[in-house]
Amino acid sequence: MAEAATNRASARAEQRPITALRGVGSALAERLQRLGVTQVQDLLFVLPLRYEDRTRVWPIGSLTPGTRAAVEGEIQLTEVAYRKRRQLLCRISDGSGFLTLRFFYFSAAQQERLTRGTRLRCFGEVRRGPFGLEIVHPEYRRVLEQAAPLEDTLTPIYPLTEGVPQGRLRALIGQALCELESRSVRDWIPPQVSEPLGLPPLKDALTYVHTPPREAQQAQLAAGRHPAQRRLAFEELLAHHLTLKLRKRAAKTDPASPLVDREGLARRFIAALPFRLTGAQARALRDVDADLAASLPMVRLLQGDVGCGKTVVAAAAAARAAGSGLQAALMAPTELLAEQHWRTFRNWFQPLGLPVALLSGSQPARLRRSALETIASGELRIIVGTHALFQEGIEFAQLALVIVDEQHRFGVQQRLRLQEKAQKHGCFPHQLIMTATPIPRTLAMTAYADLDISVIDELPPGRTPVKTVVVPEQRRDEVVARIVTACRAGRQVYWVCPLIDESDELRYQAAEETATALAQALPEVRVGLVHGRMPPAKKDEAMLAFQAGKIQLLVATTVIEVGVDVSNATLMVVENAERMGLAQLHQLRGRVGRGTEASTCVLLYRAPLSELARERLKAIRETNDGFEIARRDLELRGPGELLGTRQTGLAQLRVADLMRDADMLPRVQETAELLLASYPDNIAALAARWIGSGERYGRVG
Repeated sequence: MAEAATNRASARAEQRPITALRGVGSALAERLQRLGVTQVQDLLFVLPLRYEDRTRVWPIGSLTPGTRAAVEGEIQLTEVAYRKRRQLLCRISDGSGFLTLRFFYFSAAQQERLTRGTRLRCFGEVRRGPFGLEIVHPEYRRVLEQAAPLEDTLTPIYPLTEGVPQGRLRALIGQALCELESRSVRDWIPPQVSEPLGLPPLKDALTYVHTPPREAQQAQLAAGRHPAQRRLAFEELLAHHLTLKLRKRAAKTDPASPLVDREGLARRFIAALPFRLTGAQARALRDVDADLAASLPMVRLLQGDVGCGKTVVAAAAAARAAGSGLQAALMAPTELLAEQHWRTFRNWFQPLGLPVALLSGSQPARLRRSALETIASGELRIIVGTHALFQEGIEFAQLALVIVDEQHRFGVQQRLRLQEKAQKHGCFPHQLIMTATPIPRTLAMTAYADLDISVIDELPPGRTPVKTVVVPEQRRDEVVARIVTACRAGRQVYWVCPLIDESDELRYQAAEETATALAQALPEVRVGLVHGRMPPAKKDEAMLAFQAGKIQLLVATTVIEVGVDVSNATLMVVENAERMGLAQLHQLRGRVGRGTEASTCVLLYRAPLSELARERLKAIRETNDGFEIARRDLELRGPGELLGTRQTGLAQLRVADLMRDADMLPRVQETAELLLASYPDNIAALAARWIGSGERYGRVG
């Protein structure tokens, strides 16, 4: 009891408003709030993005373009020039060389102070200019003596918001650091956890990351591997993991409608399928069925490789909801994928006499009104759509199951709004979340601690692994000849281009130009085109023609990345493959090899390759295993895109990196259990420190 009271008192001491600091009024406080700063303590957790070394002055004669450096010199000349736009030019020298300081925004008072003979210390990025080396808008100050003292710590560079410049933010953080001496920030992690890991106390870690000494190893800091950074990363990972676990625990107390399927639709659906479920599909469906039978809401992630058959499991769950007299909605990220799911569901459910509705933003008004009426009345029990599903004016009679496909493409607020549409009868919906981007188990346990996870780790029988070849664009003619051979054999081909229109900067081949060129080069081949900017009717027409075999070669942008299923397509050509991410290349490759015929994916690249691009192409060539691809993708680019705000529904990680800090994840999980069991009063303070208002989104998967 005494310890709990002490904790509450410490938490109150840390909750001093930011306006308690000298010089912070209501206007500045409002701007700081955009950085998540409302209390003095919050300033300490606005962490540097990087550091600059201003602890030494460089001779001007030693500077090279691209370096960021501190220099000191005497003004030789100041003038206002009119070259395209008005600008102030100052030329300084230190005896070893000359440097131009260029200002596009300046005042008359500033111009008057920058007079010949004035000595300046400046900092900025050196670049080539019309008169030699220059710095544009340097930070600078006047120095009155030759040996003016230098900075004794590295200079932190912080994330900014409008109206709060670096200097002002540094000064405020400096005030907060001074208060650390008299008002210590409470360390919510027990010593028996941090000490065996060799992590410093919180106070020491905060002091170090904001004011690293001049002898600090900058490479270690840049890599985020300093013990002070790891101490903060551990606490941040712990806060996120605990919040997700508590959301999962809270969800277990929410009411949900048990789906009893009195009509036996799920059983009849499985029996009517023209194929048998794989063992992995059946296992995942048993997990889902057990969840749906309960009066607590299911929140389950269904992950598996491209083409493993997640959609069948989702459809069986939807059939169970419909058989219970309730509604199921499947939300897809694009109209193309929503239409694909709708056609698949419609074909599967037609023998059962169960209609399926499609809702998308581009539907004609008459069709949309009709669909909305039948959805609101409960007549339609299975609905497929895009984000249009949660827009104003759409009412469900009783939505009991929400299925989200490729969930990382939706913002958490969008999923929250769809979930809220299902709560008007006091029950929370069951949620089934699908992703074809598998992630390693330890990572999943931390990033998805609020979800139950089912994995489909088996492909349907008869699938032949896709052969992947990497080819320089100079051999383009050979690739075109291969297309002719495939089409003459009765097969179909994808040609994927990254952009719709020509881009001079990136030199991509545009889809429209490529389609025209290929049609001219291959007059005997029926060429089609599909991209995201086409009217939906035209796009639909092209996809249907390709599925029906009327189009032999489909030129497309990456809109076909997910969802398109044409078993007769056995060859895919991906242009500018070096520009694409590993996960995206794997998704695209998954569009072929969906039948029993041997299939090939040709990756065309433009030299020279960066080291990262070379590693990506090597990885995609060496393996078809989605879990291995995910592991290598995380190694190469980190988990930011895969596990950012969009997926976890929490604030983006500020100092931690799930891949870099993976060695700490088992201890993070152990510490979470310790705090839940023995230090429950510490958890809310940790969550407030690292997550703040983002915690309210934790309920959504």
